[in-house]
Amino acid sequence: MKILVCISKTPDTTAKIAFADGGKKFEEAGVQWIINPYDEWYSLVRAIELKEKDPATIIHLVTVGGADAEPIIRKALALGGDEAIRINTDSSDSFYIAAQIAAVAATEKYDIIFTGKETIDYNGASIGGMVAALVDAPYISLATSFLFEGSTATITREIEGGEEVVTVNSPVVVSCQKGVAEQRIPNMRGIMAARTKPLKVLEPAAAEHLTSIESFELPAPKAGVKLVSPDNVEELVRLLHDEAKAI
Repeated sequence: MKILVCISKTPDTTAKIAFADGGKKFEEAGVQWIINPYDEWYSLVRAIELKEKDPATIIHLVTVGGADAEPIIRKALALGGDEAIRINTDSSDSFYIAAQIAAVAATEKYDIIFTGKETIDYNGASIGGMVAALVDAPYISLATSFLFEGSTATITREIEGGEEVVTVNSPVVVSCQKGVAEQRIPNMRGIMAARTKPLKVLEPAAAEHLTSIESFELPAPKAGVKLVSPDNVEELVRLLHDEAKAI
């Protein structure tokens, strides 16, 4: 069995967010980058669990980005990937990124393609479905459980108001979220082994950019805190009713 896990880098959740060029570009200076948690904690770890069950399984990792993405992909290799592929291009366009992943998938004939349900920076949740369409494979989104036997996957996915259980034959594209697996931390053996694992750099395939970012905007500053004397109940009620709209 061959599994392709899509890996993306995202800013650490504690990073201070700022924009440059009049709000048209994300300011990367001083930002700590991490593996997108949905890719790392759920997609990649579930692939590793499948490999532990069947050691013949091969796990490939793919990321779309420049050389600065290599520390991220190396960490993913340390967790348990066998080989990594970096598509040497930067883009914020979901279709373009999906087209690069699909081009890799078309050459290797993977049984399973895992993505995280979304990235924590753009929250687009669109890559998985686009990749599935481009490689002509079924797509199951928001998976909370993934079982694989023979060539058949049994997947529990979140739907509005509950869950749905589906079965599908491979190849299949699946977006993963909490429940599929549990977070792991790379051990020293994995970190050392990752240094020598193959990391191929490929030039991007021809594809359209269908969207572009016009501008970014920070949320409005939060209003200051209003302190109310414990004895002034009427004022507290007025503030909760008129300003907070809580009552």
